[in-house]
Amino acid sequence: MGRSDSAVYAMLLLLIITLVASPVESCPPSEWAALMAFKAALTEPNFGIFNSWRGTNCCYHWYGINCDPTTRRVADITLGGLTIADHNPHVTTNRTATGYMTGYISPSICKLKQLSTLTISEWKGISGNIPRCITTLSLLQFIDLSGNIISGKVPYNIGHLTQLTVLNLADNHISGRIPRTLVNLKNLMILDLRNNAMEGPIPPDFGKLKKLNRVFLSHNRITGPIPRSISSIYSLADIDLSLNRLSGSVHKSLGQMPVLDSLNLKYNNLTGKIPWTLLSSRISHLDLSRNMLSGDIADVFGERSYFINLDLSHNNLIGFIAKSMVSVFYIGHLDLSHNNLCGPIPRGAPFNHLQPPSFDNNRCLCGHPLKPCTHHHHTRIKL
Repeated sequence: MGRSDSAVYAMLLLLIITLVASPVESCPPSEWAALMAFKAALTEPNFGIFNSWRGTNCCYHWYGINCDPTTRRVADITLGGLTIADHNPHVTTNRTATGYMTGYISPSICKLKQLSTLTISEWKGISGNIPRCITTLSLLQFIDLSGNIISGKVPYNIGHLTQLTVLNLADNHISGRIPRTLVNLKNLMILDLRNNAMEGPIPPDFGKLKKLNRVFLSHNRITGPIPRSISSIYSLADIDLSLNRLSGSVHKSLGQMPVLDSLNLKYNNLTGKIPWTLLSSRISHLDLSRNMLSGDIADVFGERSYFINLDLSHNNLIGFIAKSMVSVFYIGHLDLSHNNLCGPIPRGAPFNHLQPPSFDNNRCLCGHPLKPCTHHHHTRIKL
């Protein structure tokens, strides 16, 4: 074979390799176009995070974009504005700061059919609605759109995303009800909808979310009762339903959940007695303050009790402080203020280190750290 033939052969081989490899090494043109449309709907003026989005291969050094190494399809969009590190080669800054971005999330992302992660969080200025077509991305496992000013409703068919493990829409302006289909997210582990304007009830069959570990629905306008089915979620460790408009009673089954560590129900309209099961459980953070709970504090505390925070303030509790509270292993913060409690404050740990604000504005509590008990206090107790 002559030198000219070798050169032709080499050129043909290179052309064949290029033709064969191109579809594999580059992302599909349709996905490149979808990302270009996505980028066009956003404006990020400070750090130039989109400066790396050049050329036609969106799988090669595009900031925040990751592709499946086998299919070269776009698998992850990860654009977090909370912090942008100064060592990141894709941004034109030498300092760490919070980001700011405006615009909206283009429906073009729905053309990325292999997408498993969608993070567009903490940009403060992204508005508009969540594209309804997002519910067609059946491989999505992680959605984080928190820390923006997104409005509108959670797409009704969100329950179609059965691979989803994390749904974080916190700190936005989202309104409307929690979609009934949400309970079909059988793999969901974290649900965070706090700090929005959501209303209506929690779906009664919320307990279908069997893999749920943490649920944050605080600071909304949610009404109705706490679904009893929530206590059937074995893996649930953290429940925050505070700063809503929930009504009804607190069911004793909440205190029988095997791994529940934190329960925050403050600032609601809950009534009835505090279940004794909550006070004898292994919950370490229990906040039932600023409700309309009544009755006495059940005398069921024991050596297994370990409260980092126990707040029962601003209710209508009556009777004595439970004497068994002196036997608890630990209470870090205790607040029983603004109730109708009476009688002497028990002596011993944990009461020895507490200050008057923990007991203020009760009917007739006395003893350290308040004023000593007198005949006047005993008279009021009898009344």
